[in-house]
Amino acid sequence: MKEPKVEVGILFEPQIEFILLAPYHVSGKEVNGKQTVTYNEGKILWNGRQYDELVFEPLQESVASFELLDVTIGINFHWERKEDQRFQGSLKIIVENGKLTGINVIRVEDYLTSVISSEMSATASLELLKAHAVISRSWLLANLSGLQTDKLQLPVGNDTMRNKNANQDNAANCQPSTADCQLKWYERDSHTHFDVCADDHCQRYQGITRASTDIVRQAIAATRGQVLISEGRICDARFSKCCGGAFEEFQYCWEDIKYPYLAKQRDYLTGNEKTAPELPDLTQESEADRWIRTSPEAFCNTTDKKILSQVLNNYDQETTDFYRWKVEYTQDELSALILKRSGIDYGQIIDLVPVARGTSGRLWKLKIVGTKKTLTIGKELEIRRTLSPSHLYSSAFVVDRAEVSEAGIPGRFILTGAGWGHGAGLCQIGAAVMGEQGYKYDEILLHYYIGASIDQLYD
Repeated sequence: MKEPKVEVGILFEPQIEFILLAPYHVSGKEVNGKQTVTYNEGKILWNGRQYDELVFEPLQESVASFELLDVTIGINFHWERKEDQRFQGSLKIIVENGKLTGINVIRVEDYLTSVISSEMSATASLELLKAHAVISRSWLLANLSGLQTDKLQLPVGNDTMRNKNANQDNAANCQPSTADCQLKWYERDSHTHFDVCADDHCQRYQGITRASTDIVRQAIAATRGQVLISEGRICDARFSKCCGGAFEEFQYCWEDIKYPYLAKQRDYLTGNEKTAPELPDLTQESEADRWIRTSPEAFCNTTDKKILSQVLNNYDQETTDFYRWKVEYTQDELSALILKRSGIDYGQIIDLVPVARGTSGRLWKLKIVGTKKTLTIGKELEIRRTLSPSHLYSSAFVVDRAEVSEAGIPGRFILTGAGWGHGAGLCQIGAAVMGEQGYKYDEILLHYYIGASIDQLYD
């Protein structure tokens, strides 16, 4: 097969300003310089005329680029901000949800060069960068519905979670299903007019804004066309910042599907499986409590700034504790926060009760007990969103109540937690440590994606 192109949603605003830094053509015209497009009566207003769609294509793709102004990055995260970003390839403008959407159309390998530099530092080790190139390519190509090759048929249709809508509200695992339990999970396939977005919702993609290095380009070239395969399908290669010492399984974060390559395992190798420390059953509350309150040995249990700088860009390094962390709320802070984030008035919060945990100790069901209402919520991201102004680092936490009144109302809540992100698939910090310890990229990949193999889809 030939190298595909990917459409990446970058900007969603009533007005988009951009600068064409080389000659582009659109609707038979050659244009360059600063441009402004505005949403107007369901159309795109540009240079006094209305359009249903605009596509700015470079005259010379290899040397052309454009700059989008005021792109929001880190949407809903604690470090959310705006910046100007530069891209190669084409710029497509469409009308969507009462706004304009700016879409970058670019070749897969060029897209990956940016993703690797955006997701982590371009100074990371070669083996880590190669591993990340393979998983980013795998996740992307598994999302391009209908893509076929002479080697395999990619998952398309109702047999894959990719057809599920984002922000699903599914209470099938709650009894009763609506009265006292609400399960939601947030998928990455909510986009209907482009393939992926450019933020953490999919994969961080910031064009050529952050200068790529020779080692990034080397990692992309060395793994060109390579993807992870399991049971004849491209793997849904999830990844997160820090698993916290144990891998999470897919079904505890998203739809109730068990993928064999996203399975329970400790983030630790000794070279001898017989002597490797056994992973406790973290679905059991007593074991999870002990695990989270201690700091077990794991690849991702590191404070080495040199290693962390390979994975964490400047804004990520604003987060200092991630393997084990602590958050405290007063009663007033927590009750107000939960009301704001969920829209549900629980009254004063009496307790946060663990109901069900996954294989990494992450909660996928949490009961919120209030003076006005009691409700069990999940899955993991919904719990994290409800208990933080942005996103709690993870849902692998235990709760201590303090300053409890005679009426049983705590004055303070202390959340002690483990890890950063959902914990399924590759652990970026653990993989960085493995790279520093001399593991090759295929060894890193097959540690995190159990039983998978590496195949090449195109040259």
